Amino acid sequence: MKFFNNSSTITGFILLGFPGPREKQVLLFVLFSVVFLLTLMGNGSIICAVRWDQRLHTPMYILLANFSFLEIWYVTSTVPNMLANFLSDTKVISFSGCFLQFYFFFSLGSTECFFLAVMAFDRYLAICQPLHYPTIMTGRLCTDLVVSCWVLGFLWFLIPITIISQMSFCGSRIIDHFLCDPGPLLALTCTRYPAIELTSSTLSSLLLFIPFICIMVSYSLVLQAVLRVPSAAGRRKAFSTCGSHLAVVSLFYGSVMVMYISPTSEHKAGMQKIMTLLYSVVTPLINPVIYSLRNKDMKHAIKKLFGIETEAQIHETV
Repeated sequence: MKFFNNSSTITGFILLGFPGPREKQVLLFVLFSVVFLLTLMGNGSIICAVRWDQRLHTPMYILLANFSFLEIWYVTSTVPNMLANFLSDTKVISFSGCFLQFYFFFSLGSTECFFLAVMAFDRYLAICQPLHYPTIMTGRLCTDLVVSCWVLGFLWFLIPITIISQMSFCGSRIIDHFLCDPGPLLALTCTRYPAIELTSSTLSSLLLFIPFICIMVSYSLVLQAVLRVPSAAGRRKAFSTCGSHLAVVSLFYGSVMVMYISPTSEHKAGMQKIMTLLYSVVTPLINPVIYSLRNKDMKHAIKKLFGIETEAQIHETV
């Protein structure tokens, strides 16, 4: 995707990030470097576990592996540039680099919304339609859903981002954030464009609420089905399976909805950064922990992957 700058006054932007003395910048660099590596390792472990454990070759785990792959790219769209900024004196990001980050960050975030809805739909089918689940959620349908999530995610904001990139920017080129975000960018335009702001806000709202409603409907039906299960063990297993996904949905949607229902709403810069960190850095970090701790099959596969299975577990598997 090629972006052009229509304004002669701005050739790049300054991402303030987390301003402070040099010592603070170095400390943050080390902290986020560790977080980034742990995120890559955790999500990479889930991908490898699903790839190499035949028992995990089911739609639920295939979706989870794709979700982990998405999380790796999601965090990669922001953290490496943030790390470079910590050690930079100028903290400048080029015009094209800013809008490429804008596009990939929002496209990957959009894809995540669709993936969460598809994963909820999969759990609905597995729990509410167990006899028909194998014939409905086939490998072909699973592949089609995965591809649809990626395609829709990368098309959702393409036109608004392209239009914003053609606007004229003037005055201060300082963005008080650690990434190129629509609110601060629109504030730097020479002229207000209410139509673009409304379009961006509408697309953000639709992106959040349509998958969120699908998730809530799916889990309402799941809850009704689980409560009808006669055995306590069966109910615990069903809740355990869905609990991980609900925890991820709550963390992701809770922070995103605060930020992007209205991208031009006035949030304090500090609050913007904290909320963005929650869903763009913290969520990808703890997702592998949530999914592996609450899922016995995944926990077993990861232990097997790292060769830390106990002898009892090996005999149990055999």
